[in-house]
Amino acid sequence: MKLSEDFYSWIAEHSSDDPARLRLKFGRDRAFEILQIDCRRKYASKLADSLAADPEFIFPTALSGEQTTSDRLASYHAGMVPDGASVIDLTAGLGIDAMSMARHGAAAVVAVERDPEVADALRHNSRGLENFEVIEGDCRDVIKDLITQGRKFDYAFIDPARRAGDGSRVFALGDCEPDVTAMLPELRSLAGNLIVKASPMLDITDTVDRLPGTTEVTTLGTTTECKELDIRVDLDSDTTAGYIIKAVTLGDGLMSEFMFTRAEEAAATVMFGEPRVGDTVYEPFPAVMKAAPFKLLGERFCLKKAGPNTHMWFSDTEAPDFPGRALRVIEVLPYMSKHIKRYASRYPKAGVTTRNFDTGADALRTKLGVKDGPLRLFAITAFNSRKLLVTCEPVTL
Repeated sequence: MKLSEDFYSWIAEHSSDDPARLRLKFGRDRAFEILQIDCRRKYASKLADSLAADPEFIFPTALSGEQTTSDRLASYHAGMVPDGASVIDLTAGLGIDAMSMARHGAAAVVAVERDPEVADALRHNSRGLENFEVIEGDCRDVIKDLITQGRKFDYAFIDPARRAGDGSRVFALGDCEPDVTAMLPELRSLAGNLIVKASPMLDITDTVDRLPGTTEVTTLGTTTECKELDIRVDLDSDTTAGYIIKAVTLGDGLMSEFMFTRAEEAAATVMFGEPRVGDTVYEPFPAVMKAAPFKLLGERFCLKKAGPNTHMWFSDTEAPDFPGRALRVIEVLPYMSKHIKRYASRYPKAGVTTRNFDTGADALRTKLGVKDGPLRLFAITAFNSRKLLVTCEPVTL
């Protein structure tokens, strides 16, 4: 990809201009330059490190920026690969994952991308990385060619596209493009290990059953959302007994990890109870909820649980290392007509969350007449079938 000095100077000159106005004024004559301005603005936070490191970074298409991994998640992915390993990224796209691996200890990285325009941009963006190679082509064909050449990698990384041919979203591995489950025989000849980046919508047990040799499943997210499942597969094995589950949460200055096995979860004991005024309620991060250590959380942190199917944990003592948020209980009310009618007069602003409750959060918010605010109301069904309104305020441990 050869870009002129005028290309970059025009972008610098118009970097603060409205892309919509630029399109009206310059149209197709400066379409690619306007795309760079627009994408740099849209993905300034998502790709802050990549854009700061390379002022000449190129976005080949708007979709490539939308679909790419963030710098923060890419850095975590890079940490899943041991130093000195050889890696092949089979669905590289914009290449943020692959370039992060190349910069963070991988001995050699091959990035496979089937879209010629995206592959060309990836060659440009990875210039200067001596341990980086771009191969253009469908990864299924590339795998066959590399096996024929006798090439072997320590790790293969794949992030199958989650959109069907008609543009609708899909989640199951067999519906994604490419179907990694159908590629396993060839992958076993290409690499020793496989990392699959998959939708957080997938059922963990079912997904592991479809990937024999799974050794580790990571639910990876932020403090507000579970972003993905990362499944590590030993391609030299076909057993999944005793695989590890990690719930990892990344945030500003935060790296929280909760690790366990299904056997530990099955053997854990649970203490049930009702929260009281002054107790601390512990709300797990989304990645922890996806991992589902619903008994083990209480056992490890000496917490009580509101009920077998009521995922609310609390204690009268502090658990500072808990992988989630903490809130202090300021009032507990039975779910009765007299309290429902008067609730908004006492707490006009409170976020509403329901746990094992027969009314959804939106409907209950309307029924109570409250608006969103700093307090949190948990409407729960306790272990003894009592329905409670538990009002809390956020605290810092």
